[in-house]
Amino acid sequence: MHGKTVVVTGGTAGIGKETARGLARLGAQVVVVGRDGDRARTAVAELRRDTGNDRVEAMLADLTLKRNARGLAKRITARYGEIHVLINNMGVTRAGRVLTPEGIETTFAANVLAPYLLTDGLLPALIRAAPTRVVNITGGVPRGSIDLDNLQGERSYVALSHYNQTKLALMAMSYATAERLRGSGVTLNVAYPGHAYTSLNKGLPVGAYPPVARPIVPLLRPLLPLLYGQRAAVRASRSSVYLASDPGVADLHGTYINSACRVVAWPAAVLDRRNRDAVSAICEKLATAPTRSTRPAG
Repeated sequence: MHGKTVVVTGGTAGIGKETARGLARLGAQVVVVGRDGDRARTAVAELRRDTGNDRVEAMLADLTLKRNARGLAKRITARYGEIHVLINNMGVTRAGRVLTPEGIETTFAANVLAPYLLTDGLLPALIRAAPTRVVNITGGVPRGSIDLDNLQGERSYVALSHYNQTKLALMAMSYATAERLRGSGVTLNVAYPGHAYTSLNKGLPVGAYPPVARPIVPLLRPLLPLLYGQRAAVRASRSSVYLASDPGVADLHGTYINSACRVVAWPAAVLDRRNRDAVSAICEKLATAPTRSTRPAG
């Protein structure tokens, strides 16, 4: 990966930081994207020290906001010119339904719209450096159906169920985007990382879980750091590092791989063209709609 510039969103903690660590060890110039300046500075210092690679840098952006995703793409392009790998790793979940100041449900904004906008914004920089790669990270339990009438939790909202649906929607959007990118010199694939106990899920209340799981959540919580702690985060980064760096998958495109780095079938909901078209359409609509400022609402 020497001579390659890699962007990792959500790269200051959890699976994203372990992904950045793995790629820095391979010699890449790594740009970690985070929201908190102190955490970003701490992560950069740790990654440089641990890997011996001084070409680890941070950029700050709250990617739940459209204007910030677009602004980040411009700043990255201005600073680096060419990008070889974009890893859309950032994930968000909220215990309750919360709208961003732009009026978009926060989990959908982070998990679906942000990768759509950042990929689009960095596409010229990716094409200039082609052959290049985009890796989108799914998560949770990405199976079941996509409720097209409830993509932003308009009708009902259970935090982890909604998170799972946004990751399915991300996969549907990724599949459609890969079709559009075919022949561009930019590959796009989706990686499933497996489970890890990170800041994404540590603070969720019992009510954020589906009703059937709520009785056992208090019993499982003491075990989660042991079962899905730091080692699990390292394991969970392997599929994204693999898709970003392995020479053997340079031509892989429009594919879904599991946590063992094996190609697997897309979920049925993703293979349904109606879902892909609908999710892509709402992303395009939200991306092109005039930005409006609202008070965050729950």
